[in-house]
This record gives sequence, C-alpha cells and structure tokens, in this order.
Amino acid sequence: MRIALSQLTTGPGPEKNLRLIEEWAARGADAGARVVVFPEAAMACFGTDLAPLAEPLDGPWANGVRDVARATGTVIVAGMFTPAPGGRVANTLLATGDGVEASYDKIHLYDAFGYAESDSVAAGSKAVTIDVGGVRLGLATCYDVRFPELFRAHADAGAAATLLAASWGAGPGKLDQWDLLVRARALDSTLWVAAVGQADPSTTGGHVQGPAPTGIGHSRVVGPDGTVRHRLDAEPGLLVADLDTDEVAHVRAKTSVLANRRPELW
Repeated sequence: MRIALSQLTTGPGPEKNLRLIEEWAARGADAGARVVVFPEAAMACFGTDLAPLAEPLDGPWANGVRDVARATGTVIVAGMFTPAPGGRVANTLLATGDGVEASYDKIHLYDAFGYAESDSVAAGSKAVTIDVGGVRLGLATCYDVRFPELFRAHADAGAAATLLAASWGAGPGKLDQWDLLVRARALDSTLWVAAVGQADPSTTGGHVQGPAPTGIGHSRVVGPDGTVRHRLDAEPGLLVADLDTDEVAHVRAKTSVLANRRPELW
C-alpha cells in the first residue's frame, strides 16, 4: 500500500489549514498514494484557544476534508478538535474517504514537559482501526507513542501498520526520544509505523512561544523490524512510501514478541 505523509506547519486558522490539506492531498494523490496522512492539530495548531474552534464530525471543517478526499480519490487522516463535555475538546483523528469513515480520540494526553494537555482536552477511551483496500491500519496520536499497549492492540486487531499523527514538542533530547519511541513501537508490535509530525515552524519563519508542542518535523516510516526506511528532516515535505504488508507476517515468524507475551502474569 502506498501512503503519503504530509509534514506541514499549520497555523491557528482552520480555513487556511483546510486549503493546505487540499494542496497536500493533491500532491499525495499525484504520487499514487492511497492514504494521505496529516499531523495532529492539522485543523489548528497548539498554542491556539481550541474550544472556540472545535467542530463536530459533521461540521464544515470535517466536511471540507471529506470533499478533498472525494476529489483526490484518497483516504485522508487528519488531526482536528471536536467538542467535549465541560468546555474541553477531544483531540481527534478524522479518517475519511474511499469507503472509510472513522475517528479516533487521543487516549494518552500530553501532561508532561511543562505542558498540560488535559487542562483543555478530554481523553479518548477506545482504540480504532480502519480498513483500506483490505489492509487494516491503526490510528494513534503523538504522546500515544510512549505507550506500547495501544500499538499492540492494533496488532491484535489485525493491523499491518499504525498511522501516528503528531505535533511533537521541541526541547533537549526530544528528537532522540521521537526516533527511539517510533522505532520501539514498530519493533515491539511488529507493525509498520508511519509517523508524521508537524514541521518545525522555525524552518518557515514561525516563532515558537511557551511549552505548546508545535512540531519538530522528522516524520518517518519504520518497518516491522524497527528499521527506519524513509525519513524527512525538520522542514515541510511530502514523504511517499510503499508498505509491504507481507513483510509483517515474515517478521512475526522470526521475531515472535507478540506470540511470546505472558499477559496472564501482569
């Protein structure tokens, strides 16, 4: 399956960001991608007052993404914000197009490194997979990458890959952690992990203020053996990759970490 990872930088305006999705989805489709994946917070960047911008899954922004998916003949996965109780929002991945209609609310909230996502975001509670052309794909968001259980749940559900959308926080050691964690989740779940982040806003003249996680770039596709097959640097770019789903079975036959688990001990 050919996918495209759209490593871009979004701003605070949902309409402007929707135009970016239209542009980058067309580029992915032109490259032959069946699935085009956008980062977390593709609707509006972190550091923005999110509650006034949040829209339901049948609202105009999500419908605009659906229009783009139909026009390009792709499945689009993109991060948005939907209303949640108590004036908070859900950090939602919308997956739509070509017979796919699903959403995933981020389970693990980024209450770390001086930032408290839970102040404004309500946590999800359900793992989600989608099926595209007979291939099952799991959905995950940013801080989820620190929790192996979600990725193993995708594997147990029959997924061959996890699509990980992120807006990773900058700081000392954070790039090393991103690289290590994405590779580890692929290896300990024997899945492809396609991880797309927001580009580093400083590469396009933006200015990062405060602890809001606004992206460092370095999107990558990691094979089920934990090796990095494709990667980008910090600036915006489109990464197109072919995922060999047969390789998952081959690696699992050699590296039986899923079969050798002892969950009854925990």
